[in-house]
Amino acid sequence: MSEPRPSDRHDAPDPDDTFEEIVDEATQRDPDLAVIEAGSRTLRAHSGQPQGEAVPARPADTETDKALRAVEQELAGRWGETKLEPSVTRIAALMDVLGEPQRAYPSIHITGTNGKTSTARMIEALLNAFELRTGRYTSPHVQSITERISLDGSPIEPERFIETYEDIKPYVEMVDAQQPYRLSFFEVLTGMAYAAFADAPVDVAVVEVGMGGTWDATNVIDSTVAVVTPISLDHTDRLGTTPAEIAGEKSGVIKQGATVILAQQPVDAAQVMLKKAVEVDATVAREGMEFGVTSREIAVGGQLLTLRGLGGEYTDIFLPLYGAHQAHNAAVALSAVEAFFGIGAEQARSLDIDAIRKAFASVLSPGRLEVVRSSPTVVLDAAHNPAGAKAAADGISEAFSFSRLIGVVGTSGDKDVRGLLEAFEPIFAEIVVTQNSTARAMDVDELAAIAVEVFGDDRVQVEPRLDDALEAAITLAEEEDEYAGAGVLVTGSVITVGEARLLLGRG
Repeated sequence: MSEPRPSDRHDAPDPDDTFEEIVDEATQRDPDLAVIEAGSRTLRAHSGQPQGEAVPARPADTETDKALRAVEQELAGRWGETKLEPSVTRIAALMDVLGEPQRAYPSIHITGTNGKTSTARMIEALLNAFELRTGRYTSPHVQSITERISLDGSPIEPERFIETYEDIKPYVEMVDAQQPYRLSFFEVLTGMAYAAFADAPVDVAVVEVGMGGTWDATNVIDSTVAVVTPISLDHTDRLGTTPAEIAGEKSGVIKQGATVILAQQPVDAAQVMLKKAVEVDATVAREGMEFGVTSREIAVGGQLLTLRGLGGEYTDIFLPLYGAHQAHNAAVALSAVEAFFGIGAEQARSLDIDAIRKAFASVLSPGRLEVVRSSPTVVLDAAHNPAGAKAAADGISEAFSFSRLIGVVGTSGDKDVRGLLEAFEPIFAEIVVTQNSTARAMDVDELAAIAVEVFGDDRVQVEPRLDDALEAAITLAEEEDEYAGAGVLVTGSVITVGEARLLLGRG
């Protein structure tokens, strides 16, 4: 039987309740968790529950928007996320001069190839449901840079983002002066996230790696729970050319004595992860063994799941996201939160089912099979590698009954574009190739040449501008007669999806 969560044992505290009184009430819980929750509830009693906003618009205030753009411009002047000098030396130096803010709270660290951001959002929602204050750090962003740093389920306010940058800027410049290379864009953002979480303060941080694990800038934390989402081939020029080599880099997030939540993996990748766990005396929970998806059914607006966690079975969970891959992400997220609470190893119990259901029902994951328009239906998915494309193709085929699907694809030049297109070929009647506005975008003519080889010349249309590509695809989908009920899928890159989202009025 599930234990009731602490908030079910007593009425919500009055703002005048003292910290000590709240701790005293949590007599049946782990002392450390009781203190964490007491601090969280004390803060929430005064500030109220957070209001979720998945993708914020530009600041309405002109001066704030101007200041945010100035910060964005300064950050953009640093090494981008694709130019790396694999080392944690610079970020460690920054953490040192900032007073080690990343050690002010426990954390859950997430690596893998696909599904990291969705899993992070699910973990965040689950922790929020148990009244813990959360900080979430994910990348890249869909539309606004502030999405990357979230507090209590909402992107950090622009004003706070600016303040955080200004607060750490002198220390960033100090480290820049001492190192052979300046701190990168991602390293500075990571420092901002860790500082913002300490300043909040948060009860737990949910941190997604940027790339890899061992030398990723986020890897200056010592997380008690390490999550590894499915590993496949991506960033092969930096991480390795086989799942095992990539797993070797990603295993760096597994710390001494931690609990590892391991999603289903290629055999060679799983072997690498298990070997690393043994080396550092970590406990491993494997999807399909210690936890997993017991059943799933398609439902209106998502899917209905039964999940087996570390502490037992959780039934009738509605997840408002499409695709089997999201069900597996949910199982991973649930087990990560159970592990954070000590369930499975230290305690033989399950979490409150009502809280679990409420949390999963609230999950949003922008740009992941996200419906942004109807008549015709336009879906966005940020798949950017073959494994992600296969998951998206399976998900949209399962959840939607399109009579004809038009693809709008704009990719980055450093990806396995042929593999991505081949994954989508069976479901796209026609494809409109395009490019986003960034320097990383693959030239539209190069993309078109590959698309013609995969789809054939008569199924490929070329529109260099994304707005023209969207218009062309929607026009094709609106054709009547036998093609009534057609849809559009925009995919290939997070950047392409973010720009399409803005063009379609969702920004």
